[in-house]
Amino acid sequence: MKVILGIGCDRGTPKATLEVAIDLALATIDLARNTVKSLATIDKKNDEVALLTLSRDHDWPLQFYSAKQLAAVPVPNPSEVVRKYMGTPAVSEAAAILAANTDMSNLLVEKFKHKGADGKNATISIVKVKEVT
Repeated sequence: MKVILGIGCDRGTPKATLEVAIDLALATIDLARNTVKSLATIDKKNDEVALLTLSRDHDWPLQFYSAKQLAAVPVPNPSEVVRKYMGTPAVSEAAAILAANTDMSNLLVEKFKHKGADGKNATISIVKVKEVT
């Protein structure tokens, strides 16, 4: 099985915090990093160093979506805080669903929240990539 990770994070979140969040989220469904096909997030994070480095270091393509695109995706865990700052009620869940070109039926992990030792927050959502038959 291959999965897409939707990622949301505080500005300036270190790569190590993102990697811990990813590993913890994957562990909740007994998957490892080798199942990750790509990453997805909001276009406002297109200069986030940790995300860009994570993508490069693991050879995981990184897809960006606008707040308008993300806001059009119904999600189980909308956030008014995220809406206030990002212009959409969800980043990680919606981005992963868009990147996988699927719907909620393939959402394996809803918004998994992790606060790093550095105090930075990250959210990871995991969506199964549909098998092509």
